Amino acid sequence: MVSHMGLVGLGKMGNNMRERLRRAGIEVTGYDPRPEVSDVESLAALVEALPGPRRVVWVMVPAGDPTRGVVQELGGLLGDGDVVVEGGNSHYPEDQARAAELADRGIGYVDVGVSGGIWGLENGYGLMCGGDAAHVELLMPVFDALRPEGPRDEGFVHAGNVGAGHFAKMVHNGIEYGLMQAYAEGYELLSAKSDVVTDVHGTMRAWKRGTVVRSWLLDLMVKALEEDPRLEAIDDWVADSGEGRWTVDEAIDNAVPLPVISAALFSRFASRQDDSPAMKAVAALRQQFGGHATKPSAE
Repeated sequence: MVSHMGLVGLGKMGNNMRERLRRAGIEVTGYDPRPEVSDVESLAALVEALPGPRRVVWVMVPAGDPTRGVVQELGGLLGDGDVVVEGGNSHYPEDQARAAELADRGIGYVDVGVSGGIWGLENGYGLMCGGDAAHVELLMPVFDALRPEGPRDEGFVHAGNVGAGHFAKMVHNGIEYGLMQAYAEGYELLSAKSDVVTDVHGTMRAWKRGTVVRSWLLDLMVKALEEDPRLEAIDDWVADSGEGRWTVDEAIDNAVPLPVISAALFSRFASRQDDSPAMKAVAALRQQFGGHATKPSAE
């Protein structure tokens, strides 16, 4: 079982994950290119600091080239019996390719979809992992420290073999697109009928308890409106980080109809063209739960 691990990437989520793990009694050696937050000066120093015989390094850096570079370097530093955990939002076929390459060197690989954003330190993180059962069992103290309190199966799943964790997170994020879009469109319609509904913020706040649309995303929508009742300080430009596109691609490949998620993705494209109150709401929600970058209003 893991009692001391490495963590690469100490950004908005990684830094909070390090703190949550430490609070649970797991020793963490963290590395980040920014020396003011890093525990060691290099990846090599991080690996050197970890006790054997089975070293564990969790990678929490942006998907794409940053993740590829870190995993490749770790492949040259770790050895037989060690395990790399990839906790970003990589595309699942890349996980399968990386796992095969590392397996040739005797290094295990587990992919983990992580949800919780900047609130995970206090609330815990929803975890979806893919990998060999023995590797997952080795990591259970880490997963239990990071997941929310309560039944394990309500905040953690071993979804399948390598790639399953990030596939599950991809679908999760596609659903998230659709949910945010629905709340945002409801907000826009309420705002458009100001001669009838004079308290939009109060209306959405009243949905927080007892209604069938209550959720954490609704709570965050209400919080965003408390901070900026007309969302005047935020532009309606909304990024898409990749998972929505991948979800729609998989739907096409498997002939699965996803009209809501597809429409939400296309709405994000529309946000880059015209002023839209609904897309301001989506941008505000992404900032609330994940600390994602927004653009200030041009007004």
